[in-house]
Amino acid sequence: MTIAYWCVLAGCLLPLVAIGFAKFLSSDSDPKNYDNNAPRNYLAKLTGNGQRALWAEKNTLESLPLFIAAVIIAHQTGVEQVTLDILAISFVGFRLLYIYLYISDKATLRSMSWGAALTCCIAMFVLAV
Repeated sequence: MTIAYWCVLAGCLLPLVAIGFAKFLSSDSDPKNYDNNAPRNYLAKLTGNGQRALWAEKNTLESLPLFIAAVIIAHQTGVEQVTLDILAISFVGFRLLYIYLYISDKATLRSMSWGAALTCCIAMFVLAV
């Protein structure tokens, strides 16, 4: 299995980082009051960095289809493996940075990280042509 494919797995696990922070580590979370029978009710009450972590989780989930498709298509069309691996690693790194910046309430830097991750996906498609 290639590094880029491993990055697909890593990308799919990234939302767990954000939601884990929201549920258990944010400044307004209260793990004692977490109700696994109604987790969305608990999450809906979060504010501050917990709420931003929840939003980061949702956006990260939204970014996955494009990334997964880009990696698979780039593989199938024979994009140079080293280049593909670098772009896939970069995507995961930018998305991890995105989560951190979102939780930290650094909107401009967060948007730049989002754009950089999107650029990695677009580059994979362009190279696949």
